[in-house]
Amino acid sequence: MARFKVDVALRWSDMDTFGHVNNNKFMVLLEEARVAMMFTAAEEAGVSGFRRGVVVARHEVDFLLPVTVPAETAVELWIDRIGNSSFTFAYELSADDKLALRAKSVMVPFNVETQRPRRITATERAFLEQWTG
Repeated sequence: MARFKVDVALRWSDMDTFGHVNNNKFMVLLEEARVAMMFTAAEEAGVSGFRRGVVVARHEVDFLLPVTVPAETAVELWIDRIGNSSFTFAYELSADDKLALRAKSVMVPFNVETQRPRRITATERAFLEQWTG
């Protein structure tokens, strides 16, 4: 299975009063990884459709280990499923080479002008398929 890997930086402000990275800060780290794939890597591959609109429909998260700052953190992500008008990212976030989080996000391509979901284009599908198992 092809995986897209992104090193993500923790910030001191990510910590909660217990000294752990706060649960909602993990969503930002996953977003950074998604953006790197859907916008940066996709545009480098000539795929610009995601930049025109895509929204999160659902998150599913399993917190496996607490993470503290500082830590070397990275997110590996891949495409778990591709439908006609949605696709699902799967993620693993590691901290200091230990698996700390598993997650999934259902994404929906979105037309910002009409404020309606749209279908995945053939070009977008081809890009996403290279990251499936």
